[in-house]
Amino acid sequence: MTTKTPSPLKTTLTLLIVSALAACGFASAGEGIALPNPKLDAPLAASKGEQTAVFAGGCFWGIEAVFEHVKGVKQASSGYAGGNAVSPDYETVSEGSSGHAESVKVQFDPAKISYGQLLKVYFSVAHDPTQLNRQGPDTGTQYRSAIFYGNEEQKRIANAYIAQLTTAKSFKAPIVTQVTPLKAFYPAEAYHQDYARLHPDNPYIVYNDAPKVAHLKQLLPELYKP
Repeated sequence: MTTKTPSPLKTTLTLLIVSALAACGFASAGEGIALPNPKLDAPLAASKGEQTAVFAGGCFWGIEAVFEHVKGVKQASSGYAGGNAVSPDYETVSEGSSGHAESVKVQFDPAKISYGQLLKVYFSVAHDPTQLNRQGPDTGTQYRSAIFYGNEEQKRIANAYIAQLTTAKSFKAPIVTQVTPLKAFYPAEAYHQDYARLHPDNPYIVYNDAPKVAHLKQLLPELYKP
């Protein structure tokens, strides 16, 4: 990831890494995986409303970009969750000492999409739940895979879906996603919001995040919105 004013060295290193991986034949950002629907899920609500889900799994730019393209999602915003530091900022979280993970708050209409379907998106295309404290080029506990549940129903559905995917051996490696209560969500700085949409030509976005949205459209067309 880059900060508000990326250093020339970091920008150069990003370009070099992208070029090197491409030259070695590596595909960009994984290919996603077709997963089954959750066996345990909340029914669609009878009337419109708004609920919140919070997910972490690597750089929040990509997670946010994916959920912004999911039907029934009203808004997705980047921020920080899971740590003890009050009013964290990007620099503090990036150091890995705050305990927070880069996270995304998803505000959705439960009459249009269920929490379980959001989990399906999260595990299918938004990130790799088998990577411990890292996603792609980003390493550290601030990039861990985590579901921050807001109530007991979300906790049950999340744990049940992880158990379902584990039993089905949906992934080649064990799922390491944490399921933990949401204590607080702190919005990230303004320049992080809608970063993928506003900076589509950034090499990091091109290589790591744009493919996730493409995989959403390809693998879950019934949930994709332009």
